[in-house]
Amino acid sequence: MERTQDTHPPKRPWWHWRGEWARTAAVLLLLGVFRASFANHYVVPSGSMEPTLEPGDRVLVDMRAHGWRVPLTTWHLSHGQPVQRGEVVIFDSPRDGVRLIKRVVAVGGDTVEVRDGHLSINGHWLSDGHGAEEHFGARLVTLDLDDGGGPDVAPMQVPQGQLLMMGDHRGNSLDGRYFGLVPEGKVYGRATAVFWRSGQAFVWKKL
Repeated sequence: MERTQDTHPPKRPWWHWRGEWARTAAVLLLLGVFRASFANHYVVPSGSMEPTLEPGDRVLVDMRAHGWRVPLTTWHLSHGQPVQRGEVVIFDSPRDGVRLIKRVVAVGGDTVEVRDGHLSINGHWLSDGHGAEEHFGARLVTLDLDDGGGPDVAPMQVPQGQLLMMGDHRGNSLDGRYFGLVPEGKVYGRATAVFWRSGQAFVWKKL
């Protein structure tokens, strides 16, 4: 009589699965460390940065730009490049800890004024006061002033180590004009590019 073969795979010992779990956990840990130390992404929650960023945009965030951090903490191992005026950055709101994305409009030592949504830095207006564009050095930024300019800011000097953040949609942005200055060390990372936009799928728009 011909014997039938057992088609069921042999049972693996329990220590085989323990090894699989350990390898999976290690991969997940490495991915978490990579995201916390090198690069991450951020989903834009509102229209406060329009027209530069639209709600739902996915933005690539460079975690190394302003220094190396101990993974999964806010402790810096090195300081990296100073935060530059005009950069778009991710940071935690000093008001409620919510992670926000805004533009750095003034850094420590700057004398800043805001009038009708337009910026003056160290006595120099970044636009002609009528148009919707501002020059941060070589970086040209288009503003949305359809809802007005938001609150004005009387001339003030930003203390060293502090930053003033504002949205490009000046009349629709809960920013530093409401919650105050942000310590430079609280910057989580620099937004470098939009890589996904609703209705367009994959894009690459440098910031």
